[in-house]
Amino acid sequence: MKSALLCIDLQHLCAVRGEGIFSEGQSCPFSPEEQNYFFDRLEKQVLPNVQKLQAIFRDKGIEVLHIRTRTKTRDGRERTFWQKRAGLLATPGSRESEFIDSVMPRGDELIVNKTGSGPFGNTNLHALLVQLDVQQLYCCGVHTNTSIESTIRAAADYGYCPVLIPDATAAASQALQDNCVERLVGQCCEEIETNKLVEDFKHHLRSVG
Repeated sequence: MKSALLCIDLQHLCAVRGEGIFSEGQSCPFSPEEQNYFFDRLEKQVLPNVQKLQAIFRDKGIEVLHIRTRTKTRDGRERTFWQKRAGLLATPGSRESEFIDSVMPRGDELIVNKTGSGPFGNTNLHALLVQLDVQQLYCCGVHTNTSIESTIRAAADYGYCPVLIPDATAAASQALQDNCVERLVGQCCEEIETNKLVEDFKHHLRSVG
């Protein structure tokens, strides 16, 4: 099966300390303990692993797609009810819509802008994947129990073969992370750790080189 790497919500809205959903104030939905856990995991494990994944996929010539939360309009009126309720807003050209520098798109890698938790149903992702003849989707990014889970469940329903990379994803607590992985794996996706996937690809490169 032809594959692609989906890098999900690795942007200032969702994954940068003190910005977006982590901005200081009463509207922040995460406790200090949850933020400390999330950013410790993100900075020490997830972002380095996403960098490894992007590097091997690029070296292999496999599509790397970047999925982010970003509206088409300046007031975000086309967002879902739940995004509006949660105060999720990343408009064109905004700081919130920018990718994290260390894992940002390169060259002409495709960018998909979504206005819901997952990209299926509110973007052209399905059409793009059909055009690219992609059937297997390796998923990394944040947050495991929201955008990642929504993407994987919808992908499975659309007939794709999703693969979760647990150590390249993060949620606000270890319990949320573990519970989500348990819900998904074996039900609507497979799983593989970053180093195992990288080694598999390196072996394949050697065997065909």
